[in-house]
Amino acid sequence: MKRLAILGAGESGLGAAMLAKQKGYAVFVSDAGQISTARKADMERLEIAFEEGHHSEEKILNADLIIKSPGISPKTELVAQASQAGIPIIDELEFAFGYSKGKVIAITGTNGKTTTTLLTYHLMKEAGLDVGLAGNVGKSWAGQLIQEDHEWWVIECSSYQIDGMVDFKPSVAILCNITPDHLDRYEYKIENYIDSKFGIFKNMTSEDQAILFAEDAFTKQGLKSNKLSTSTLWVSALEVQKAGAWTDGEMLTYAVAGESVRVPVDTVSLKGKHNLLNALCAGTAAMIAGVSDVDLMLGFQTFKNAPHRMELIREVDGVKYINDSKGTNVEATAYALASYDNPLIWIAGGVDKGNDYAVLLSLANEKVKSLICLGKDNEKLKTAFATEIADIRETQDITEAVSWGQMLGESGDVVLLSPACASFDLFKNYEDRGIKFRGAVEKLTSKTVS
Repeated sequence: MKRLAILGAGESGLGAAMLAKQKGYAVFVSDAGQISTARKADMERLEIAFEEGHHSEEKILNADLIIKSPGISPKTELVAQASQAGIPIIDELEFAFGYSKGKVIAITGTNGKTTTTLLTYHLMKEAGLDVGLAGNVGKSWAGQLIQEDHEWWVIECSSYQIDGMVDFKPSVAILCNITPDHLDRYEYKIENYIDSKFGIFKNMTSEDQAILFAEDAFTKQGLKSNKLSTSTLWVSALEVQKAGAWTDGEMLTYAVAGESVRVPVDTVSLKGKHNLLNALCAGTAAMIAGVSDVDLMLGFQTFKNAPHRMELIREVDGVKYINDSKGTNVEATAYALASYDNPLIWIAGGVDKGNDYAVLLSLANEKVKSLICLGKDNEKLKTAFATEIADIRETQDITEAVSWGQMLGESGDVVLLSPACASFDLFKNYEDRGIKFRGAVEKLTSKTVS
């Protein structure tokens, strides 16, 4: 029986442990921090050995294989020791890939990858394709494979996850863009970060497709040192493309697999140049997967009209106040959080309907600078995001929540009401909650007025 050690008992670690147990591994999970009560209960139920608060080197270094949480640096002493001992160290996505028969659309990039991932999944799902969502934005891929596989998987991949890949091979890979980020992990060299992103393509062949942003300087730099074996489709905001997609600001035009499709920009809910590029990438991938022109256009429309409609109430001192009170479940709130690159002050909470907040953790870590919990019982919400968001506070008064939003907000920020919960603890319904939010925002006065 092969011995598997898993470093980190988060969403991906637990999913990998459960799949490995099913496949006959002797599994040991080690987390230097505290493991949630729910996850410990899951492991105890499945008779998976685990520890918390420290790492037992003798057990970990005795493993045949190590799966490492993406957040753990490969330079940490224990990981370095394992590497020197010749123990293979991989990512959960790499492990899951070996047990899926589905085709993969992998999406990476410094910015926009979450929006592109969610939109690609939505377009394919609405078109009736057999598709799953996983990776940096979704639930653990390994954990999902315990129950079911899909013909297609749309997977968001961070650079950290890509670094842990060996045989992972997408059929389609999107590189949205590259900007300097996480350079402390890459010896403060942009070249190393670029090479990490391009690792998504390393196992792909001429039968696979790469989708790249034509105006991204660092992507072009990466192509000089990373030769792609794929066929390449380009998306552009400036030039017509023979293969790929482009926009003139009024239409999104796709030229994919001999098909030409034009989508009016005003039918796409995502606003701003960067989001149009995300839509170009997502639409191109969806067409490669077999989404028809009609289904593509309908998919963009239903994405716009899905029950998480976001309403700009007003902008005060450069801070936008968004009412997404109908975002009463985790999926709706995931769309809301993913729609903004701005720093977010997120107002959430209410009646929890058995929510699994795992799908929101990476989004919250990336985008949310403050969480204001609005509800009578906020403990689950606070606990779920305690390690992802530095500033968490709570209130049962929506006027106070809005006032805190103004106090915390700086020009360019967004105060977003997207509760991920029902409203019945403090309000009649989600409409009542939204109306009271609007009323509180409309009463705000500029902080710059003397």
